[in-house]
Amino acid sequence: MSSKNLFIYNSTKLFEILNEIKMHLNFEVSYIDKKDYQKIDFKDFKNYLVITTDSCEKINNCLMIDKLPEKITKLIEKINLNFLRNQFNNQSEIKVGKYLLDLNSRKINLGKIYLDLTEKECDLMLFIQTNKKVNLKTLQKNVWGYSSDLETHTVETHIYRLRKKMLETFKDDNFIKYDKKGYFLN
Repeated sequence: MSSKNLFIYNSTKLFEILNEIKMHLNFEVSYIDKKDYQKIDFKDFKNYLVITTDSCEKINNCLMIDKLPEKITKLIEKINLNFLRNQFNNQSEIKVGKYLLDLNSRKINLGKIYLDLTEKECDLMLFIQTNKKVNLKTLQKNVWGYSSDLETHTVETHIYRLRKKMLETFKDDNFIKYDKKGYFLN
């Protein structure tokens, strides 16, 4: 089964055309009507696209085709570009504790409150989250590329500034914690 799912919404002709050539496509093709659309839990699909010849305003991840007939190669190109865009957007957002980190825009948010981050702050958060508890020397080596013999306060300074930003923006003074095993995200 493909990781990409194309749902043709209320367009039987378009579905028939794409279904006829589905063995040459790199995505699954399904027909849905309004009733089917309301029943489907799209969270179950990693990368999906709804394509329609009708209005798209109340449909998520929708591509409206308003000029038919269209060259099939051009249509498939549009579909594939939308799948790529969806995949890129899906891969950019990572859950960090109770926050959502967008790697593309380098922003972290909690609900509708956003905070701009530096590239190093993103790298620092991701590394700590991936490794659970991380000591100072490991952060120096893996995030900054410093030798563990080098005496520097770069890591502590970045953590201090990140904690301060998180406190000012989200009122969170427990974001990055430290114990005898190292730094960790709370």
